[in-house]
Amino acid sequence: MKTPLKVTRIDHACQLIEFGEIRVLTDPWFTQTATYYPGEPTHLTVEELGRIDAVAISHEHYDHCDLDALVAGGFDLDTPLIGPGTVASIARSKGFRDVRAIEAWEATTVKGLSVTATPGQHGVHEVTFILQAGGRTVFFGGDSLRVPELDTLPERFGHIDLALLPINGLCVRPLNHQQMVMNAEQAAGLTAVLKPTLAVPQHYAFHSGRLGDQIMTKTDRDPRHYADALARIAPELDVRIVLPGIEVTVP
Repeated sequence: MKTPLKVTRIDHACQLIEFGEIRVLTDPWFTQTATYYPGEPTHLTVEELGRIDAVAISHEHYDHCDLDALVAGGFDLDTPLIGPGTVASIARSKGFRDVRAIEAWEATTVKGLSVTATPGQHGVHEVTFILQAGGRTVFFGGDSLRVPELDTLPERFGHIDLALLPINGLCVRPLNHQQMVMNAEQAAGLTAVLKPTLAVPQHYAFHSGRLGDQIMTKTDRDPRHYADALARIAPELDVRIVLPGIEVTVP
C-alpha cells in the first residue's frame, strides 16, 4: 500500500507536503512588503501550521525565505531547515539550531524523509529539491529556470509522484527583461519529461504592486497558460491548478 501523499498550497511556492505523518514546509512566505504581494490569500499563519518535521528552502529571496515571519510566529527553531549554503547562513543568524546546508546532488535525511538538492538557476544561487519518503517522490521547483540537469531526474530518482513547478516566467525590466523563472511553455516541457502522476503549478499570482509591475517585473499570472501548454504537449498527464488552502491527495 502506498504511503498517503498530500499537498496544500499556502501561497506562492509555500507548500505543505505530507508523506503520511511526515510534514514538510517549502519556501515559507507569510507576510508582504510594498513591492512583494502574494496576489492571493495566504491560507495559514505561522501559528496555525502545527507540527512541521522539516523546512526546505530553495534560495534566500524574501518571498521564498521569510524566516523573520517564522521566528515572530513562534516557529520551533529546532526544526531541521534545509537549503543551500546561502540560506543556511541566514537561518543560523536567525537562531535556527538544526540547519542542513546541501548543494546540488547532496542529500540529508529527517525522520525517514530524504531531501536531495537538485540543480536550479535564478537571479541568486538556488537549488530545487527531490523529496522522498514511504516510496513516494516529489519534485519541488522553487522558482528556477529550466536547466538541462532537471531532465535527468526520472533517470536518477525513478517515477515522480508530484511535480510542483513555477510557471510565471518572471523577467526583470531594468535588466533588459532578463528572464529569472521558467515560463508556462518551459514548465510544460519539463513536466512532459518528468512525467509525474500529478503536476501542480506554483509561483504565478505574485506581483510587485502597480508601480513595481510597470518598472521592475513582468510576469504571467494566469496558470491556465501552463495547463493549456501541457495539454498540448503531453495530454496524458494530469495537472491541477490549486487555490491556497485546498488539500490535494496524490493518487
